[in-house]
Amino acid sequence: MNLIEEIKRYIPINEQEEMDKQIMLEFMTKHHDFLDRENRIGHFSASAWVVNHERTKVLMIYHNIYDSWSWVGGHADQEENLIEVAMRELQEETGVQHAKLISKDIFSLETLTVNGHVRKGIYVPCHLHFNITYLIEADERDELFIKPDENKGVKWFTMEEALKAPKEIWMVEHVYKKLVSRSKL
Repeated sequence: MNLIEEIKRYIPINEQEEMDKQIMLEFMTKHHDFLDRENRIGHFSASAWVVNHERTKVLMIYHNIYDSWSWVGGHADQEENLIEVAMRELQEETGVQHAKLISKDIFSLETLTVNGHVRKGIYVPCHLHFNITYLIEADERDELFIKPDENKGVKWFTMEEALKAPKEIWMVEHVYKKLVSRSKL
């Protein structure tokens, strides 16, 4: 199934997701390069909401650009299979080797603003990330490592701690609370 069909099939759980779903589909029809970060208005990204087997903890990274604890994820970079993007980013950003996708279905979706910043010495202007999130289970016993060019920390948090650790209030209120609520068995 292609990404447009996957998004069309997704049933939003709240008003934010309903609006963001509409915006994503509209953007995709108007911009053939929606998977390419060279589109400076916006582009697709994939995130992994990584839980332990008991679904009592979530794995987060301390993101360099956002200067906050956050979920794992990254740019699609022309890859339409966002599940593969999320799984690759999980391994690259945390070192997790034993992870499994809980469902091929989208776990959540959101349109996120990205402030202008400098990456690898080059200014990146403000833009949008049309983000698709997948629920992934990982083994807490896997050895974790930091990817210094992207993060300063990798850590398992209880679900309650995961709502207190990030500095980005909007993300906590509109994204992480939703993900915590949905990830309970």
